[in-house]
Amino acid sequence: MNERIVIIDKVDPQTFYGVNNNNINLIRNLFPKLRMAARGNVVKVIGEDSETAQFERKIKELEAYAAKYNKLPEDVIIDVIKGEPPKPVNAEGVIIFGQSGRPIAPRNANQSKMVKSFAKNDLTFALGPAGTGKTYIAIALAVQALKNKACKRIILSRPAVEAGEKLGFLPGDMKDKIDPYLRPLYDALEDMIPQLKLKEYMENDTIQIAPLAFMRGRTLNDAVIILDEAQNTTKHQMKMFLTRLGVNSRMIITGDATQIDLPRTVQSGLLQSLRILRGVEGIGIIEYEKKDIVRHPLVQRIVDAYEAKEKKVDAEFEENLEKIK
Repeated sequence: MNERIVIIDKVDPQTFYGVNNNNINLIRNLFPKLRMAARGNVVKVIGEDSETAQFERKIKELEAYAAKYNKLPEDVIIDVIKGEPPKPVNAEGVIIFGQSGRPIAPRNANQSKMVKSFAKNDLTFALGPAGTGKTYIAIALAVQALKNKACKRIILSRPAVEAGEKLGFLPGDMKDKIDPYLRPLYDALEDMIPQLKLKEYMENDTIQIAPLAFMRGRTLNDAVIILDEAQNTTKHQMKMFLTRLGVNSRMIITGDATQIDLPRTVQSGLLQSLRILRGVEGIGIIEYEKKDIVRHPLVQRIVDAYEAKEKKVDAEFEENLEKIK
């Protein structure tokens, strides 16, 4: 008899074992000659050497499938262990498979352009109104690069600019104070990476989330770096961030020029950088429109209403200015 240890390290064990350990129980039934025990990410199996060797090969095939598609259906387990190829999954246009195997793919032309720009350029700007999926697609592209080993880490950042509420009034330590600003980034990651795997990535700094102020002095190599809500950067912050780009790294900068929370006297670093960098080789600029909004249909009507109000206020201001003259 031979004892063999198999480590599940490419996928969240919960995804691999299935709900109520249904998957591991099915695997146990398909290998009736082996004695098996699974705990954490370790599967221990006892039996004849040839049987345990075959078991390890099949487990690694199943692990690779689960890592790619973020799910492990029972029919796939049966097919793989019987030596038959699993039924093909339509992955055309899919960036990654999120939680429970949900495909994450571009939902409009500009999202598709953003995917192509990321593949072609070292720096991509994604600009447009709320709800167009800029940040979501950016994080999906970063997770894809990490899974494909095109980068070693993901770095996500946002400027901690208050929209009507002061950091100092929030409870807790510094981490507690800045986490609300970074919550949208956590939400997207939790959609794409199983909980235990995401926790592991965060603990070993494979995925880092930090306010923009924490970027100063760093050189970011072998990484996908995303700056979200970039309309709230100052000119100096934007220049500082852009110059963090290191070897074998790519940047995505997202922002919405209609949601600037900076004081009126402070110019947005995003707007200045677009004027300076437009047309520079290696930089792609994707400009989303209201028609690209992919949230609830009401979001587009809200954006339209605010835009109409702002135009009316601007027109009244110009009219009053003319009267003064």
